[in-house]
Amino acid sequence: MPSDRHVKSSVSGAQARQAAGLLRRAAHPDRAHLGWATGWLVLAAALEVLGPLLGKKLIDEHLLPHHLDWPRMALLLGAVLLTGWAASWLRFLQLVRLSGLAMRSVQRLREWVYGHVLRLPMAFFDRAITGQLVSRVTNDTEAVKTLYIQVLFVILDSSIVLVGTSIAMAWLDWRLMLIVLALVPAVVGIVWLYQRLSAPAVTRARALRSDINGQLAESIGGMSVLQANNAQHRFGQRFAGTNEQHYTARVAELRANAFLLRPALDFLNVVLLAVVIFSFGQRSMNAVEVGVLYAFISYIARVVEPLIQITMQFSGLQQAVVATARVAALLDEAGAPEHAAGRAGTARPAPDPDAPAVRVRGLEFAYVPGQTVLHDLSLDIPQGAFFGIVGHTGSGKSTFLSLLLRYYPFDTDGNRGAISLFGEPLAGIDNARFRSEVGLVPQDPFLLAASARENIDMGRNLPQDAIEAAARAAHAHDFIAALEEGYDTPLGEGGSRLSSGQKQLIAIARALAGRPRILLLDEATSRIDSATEQVVQQALDGLRGRITIVAIAHRLSTIRDADRIVVLNHGRISESGSHDELMRIEGGLYQRLYLLQQLAA
Repeated sequence: MPSDRHVKSSVSGAQARQAAGLLRRAAHPDRAHLGWATGWLVLAAALEVLGPLLGKKLIDEHLLPHHLDWPRMALLLGAVLLTGWAASWLRFLQLVRLSGLAMRSVQRLREWVYGHVLRLPMAFFDRAITGQLVSRVTNDTEAVKTLYIQVLFVILDSSIVLVGTSIAMAWLDWRLMLIVLALVPAVVGIVWLYQRLSAPAVTRARALRSDINGQLAESIGGMSVLQANNAQHRFGQRFAGTNEQHYTARVAELRANAFLLRPALDFLNVVLLAVVIFSFGQRSMNAVEVGVLYAFISYIARVVEPLIQITMQFSGLQQAVVATARVAALLDEAGAPEHAAGRAGTARPAPDPDAPAVRVRGLEFAYVPGQTVLHDLSLDIPQGAFFGIVGHTGSGKSTFLSLLLRYYPFDTDGNRGAISLFGEPLAGIDNARFRSEVGLVPQDPFLLAASARENIDMGRNLPQDAIEAAARAAHAHDFIAALEEGYDTPLGEGGSRLSSGQKQLIAIARALAGRPRILLLDEATSRIDSATEQVVQQALDGLRGRITIVAIAHRLSTIRDADRIVVLNHGRISESGSHDELMRIEGGLYQRLYLLQQLAA
C-alpha cells in the first residue's frame, strides 16, 4: 500500500462513483428501510408545506376581513401547530431509522475490510504501513457513518422539502417561484467554488491523519529502540511536524467552510427576501396578496434553509467520499490466489504413501522481474523426514519457505516451476486442508494478549486434551502447568510474561495442535538460549517419523541431526547431504559455516 502522502489532492469522478457503489452495496440489505424512510420524509415535507397554506387561509379568511370565527380560527391555528409537530416527529423517527441503517452499513463495511485484509497476500504487507492500514479500517470506515447519518439524512430530507416547497410556491405564484428558485444556481456556484478550494485540504488532512496513526504505531512498537538511541526528541519533532501539517490542512478547510457556506448563503437569503418584499411593494396590496406574501416569506425560509443545510454538509460529504474512496481502494487490492474452498472439519484424505511430502521441480522465482532469487530449484522431501535448509543471508531460504506457505504466487510474472504436497499440486489444495496439513513455527512467535490455552487453540475450539497433548509434544506443558492459573493464565501483550524460549515453545505447541503432516520452522531457535534449544531439539526428535519437518536454520546445531541438509547459495542448491557427509567436503560452504559458528561459540 503506497503512503497516504501520495493520495491525489482531489477526488476524481471515478473515485466518487467507486465510493458511491461501495456505499450502495453496504446499504443494500437495508434498502427497504431506506425506502420507508424516504416515504415518511415525503409525508413530513408535505405536512411542513401545508403549514404556511393554512396560515395564509387564516390571514385571508379571518384576520384581514375581521371575520373572527374563533372556533374555526382555533382549528386552523391548531392545524398549523399540529402539522409542524407531526413533521418534526416524523423526521425524528426517520433519523433514528437512518441512524440504524448507517450503523449496520458501517458494521458490514468494517467487517468486509477486515476480512479482506486477512486475505491479502504477504506481498501487500511487505509494503503496507501498519498505522495507515489501521486508520483505513477504523477511522475511514467511521467517517462513512457521517455520510449515512448526517449527510444522507440532511440532503435527502432537504431535497424533499425543497421540491415540495417549490410546488406550493408555483401553485401560489409561479413568477415569484422562479425568482426564489434563482437562488439555486447561486448555491451551485458556491458549492462548486467550495469544492475547488477545500477538496485538496480535506484529502490532505485525512492522509496526514493516517501518517499520525502510522508514526504513533511505529513509535510505540519500537519504544525500547527509541529510548536506547536517545531518539525521543527527534521523533517528537517529526511527529510535531506532521501534526502541524495536519493542523494547517484542517485550518484551510475550515476557512473555506466559514467563508463560503453559511455566511454566503445567509447573505443570499437576505437579498432574496428583499427582492420578494420589493416585488410585492410594486403592486397594490389586497387581502389575498397579504396572505400570499406571508406564505412566500414562510416558504423562502423553507427554501433557503434546506439549501443551507445541503451546502453545510458538503464538508462532511467530501471527507466521507475521500474516506470511502480510500476504503474502496483497499478493497480493490488483489487478494491472495484463490484456492478451492474447503469445509472446516472435513476429513483429510490419506496421502499417497509413495509420494514425497514435498516435491519441488524447476522452481524459479523473482519478487521483481529480472531479479531472480531462486534458480531452477528441484528437491524431494520424503514423508516423515527431517530436512534442514541452510545458507548465508540472502541465499533464498526464507523465500523458499514463503513459497511453500503460499504467501506468494510462483506461476506469474515470468516465474516458473512446480511444488506439490503428497503428490498434489500446491495450488490445487483448498485453503482449509492446506492450513491443516501444514504447520508453521515462525522466527518471531506471535502471541495474543490472552491465556496460554487461547494462544495454542487460536480459535479452533480444540478440546483440552488436544491442547495439552500439543503442549506436551512441544515440551511446554510443565512450565504452563506451573503458572498461577495453568492454561488459563493471561500471558500479557505479546506474551510479555514469558521468556523468549517459552514463547517459542508455545508457538510450537500451537502448530502441533492442528495435527499437521508437515511442520515448517523458520529459524525457530535463532533467538533462544542453548538450554531452550536443547528442549526444542528434544521436541523435534519426538516428532521424527510422524511428521515431515522442514527447518530453515541459521543456528546449524539445530539441524545437525537432520536426515538431510540442503545448502542454498545465491538461490541455488550448492550442497546436500547429512551433517557428516557435508563436513567431509573440504572447503565446502556448509563446513565453513559450521566451523565459523563453532569458533564463535
